[in-house]
Amino acid sequence: MTDLLARAAELVDIASVSHDEREIADFVERSLRGVPGLDVTRIEDNVVARTHLGRNQRLLLAGHLDTVPPAGNEGAKVEGNVLHGLGSADMKGGLAVLVELARTQTDAAVDATYVFYACEEVAQCHSGLKVIEREQPELLAGDAAILAEPTAARVEAGCQGVLRVTATVRGKRAHSARPWVGVNAIHRLAPLLERVAAFAERRPVLDGCEYRETLQAVAVAGGVAGNVVPDEASLTLSHRFAPDRDAREAFASLEELLAPALDSGRGDDLVLEESAPAAPPMLGHPLLAGLVAASGQPARAKIAWTDVAFFAQRSIPAANYGPGDPLLAHTSDERVERSDLEAVHASLARLLSGEH
Repeated sequence: MTDLLARAAELVDIASVSHDEREIADFVERSLRGVPGLDVTRIEDNVVARTHLGRNQRLLLAGHLDTVPPAGNEGAKVEGNVLHGLGSADMKGGLAVLVELARTQTDAAVDATYVFYACEEVAQCHSGLKVIEREQPELLAGDAAILAEPTAARVEAGCQGVLRVTATVRGKRAHSARPWVGVNAIHRLAPLLERVAAFAERRPVLDGCEYRETLQAVAVAGGVAGNVVPDEASLTLSHRFAPDRDAREAFASLEELLAPALDSGRGDDLVLEESAPAAPPMLGHPLLAGLVAASGQPARAKIAWTDVAFFAQRSIPAANYGPGDPLLAHTSDERVERSDLEAVHASLARLLSGEH
């Protein structure tokens, strides 16, 4: 078997910040094209490799090619059995595992589709999955999907949804020397912030996995000039909601929470700016149940959003499973350990061979 740590280091050394994935897509395509029994398709900077064994089920194994911008951690650095560098955990370690599986597991118990796609770390409108779906949607057909997101070699089921909302409050402009003739809109944000800070998180348990909702203020805007009482201020909120709710229900819960601090008579409003759906765990599906069994550990909830939601929206049960600590993703100390790479490879190989 290929040295997975060395393969991951080779991938880390290929710069692939979002929108600049051509070189790494070339590398993946070269690695897989010509492998006996593997049909390889290139669509822009996305690579799809499929087996056609005539099996009863098809498993999708997907990983994104892009990384966030560097934080002084460009280039691979190997120290013993640990690889440091941009994207090592999120998710070039996972890519190394998928490339090795695609090269070697050509007579598996299930048909496999390996999807290497661009632009996961940026707005969904740029996602390579959507490019593939637009050009050749049949390439994304399957019975279940596994995303090689960093999970520390433990199955993380489903994912939480995301809302980005803006609460805007109005006041009355005045000179700051005579504030009593106006209403300070920035001051009116105080009760909103108090309600956000006091948010009582929900922790629903689905398929034995406990999700954890959050509500955070992520931006504040307001102010006219140094001598003016502002007549408008806004607060941007990020809400992560569990998969027992959809975006409509999650937004309604925010409206109820924040209503006491908003005055429609003054023109205050709460606007949904953007949403991403949650995905239920769906661990009852045989392939995902087999993944949990092959991993040797119970599944836990994915406390984040991932592209499992893309597949769940298309009625394909999906889970996250990959090497690397998710808490290290996007940090300057990003790293992945050999033990994680080998554990994930072994579990996925067992799943593909039907040994679980």
